[in-house]
Amino acid sequence: MFRNSYGSNNNSYDNKNKGNSAPINEGEEYDVKIEDTGRDGDGITRIEGFVVFVSGAKVGDEVKIRITSTRRNFGFAEVVE
Repeated sequence: MFRNSYGSNNNSYDNKNKGNSAPINEGEEYDVKIEDTGRDGDGITRIEGFVVFVSGAKVGDEVKIRITSTRRNFGFAEVVE
């Protein structure tokens, strides 16, 4: 279930104690379009507004990705061959 982090009842105490609030989970696959390039050259896409860095992807690529790890505010993925 996607949890909107912009709700009026939201506070930082709740977010810290809910675990991973990302709308994605490790191992999931998505068809995405790479929108931008990160500082280290990784492609960037967004899933439900959540930033995902995709290694080896370039701006404009339309690829299938697999989530490899998530953090509180962003995630990492790899292109699925």
